[in-house]
Amino acid sequence: MAKAIHSMIRVLDEARSVEFYRKAFGLRVADRLDFSTFTLVYLSNPETAFELELTINKGRTEPYDRGDGYGHLAVSVADLDAEHARFTAEGLNPRKLVEFAPDGKLVGRFFFVADPDGYEIEVLERSGRFV
Repeated sequence: MAKAIHSMIRVLDEARSVEFYRKAFGLRVADRLDFSTFTLVYLSNPETAFELELTINKGRTEPYDRGDGYGHLAVSVADLDAEHARFTAEGLNPRKLVEFAPDGKLVGRFFFVADPDGYEIEVLERSGRFV
């Protein structure tokens, strides 16, 4: 059986991205591997063993083109309303709260936020299949 361990995104500014993920999701640097042409930074928190890997290509000055294949990362939180208010207070510019209820049945409550490189992150309330 496979075990998901990390997801990788390419970022332009290491410090800016590390600060965003710390402020938004409480992620801290778990490991940092520096190589001649790139750096890998692994972020995690006590909630899960899953990590976010930031890849910083040295010398890169242009923003990355995310193309049309990237969707989003997702995290779950216990109190969606409180997190939305906290994101707003932190100046992280969360989008509006959404109740996704096709056919009248609530599937989930969430909001989206974009990181400094434009990657979309879905913040879901812990309920139903998103516990």
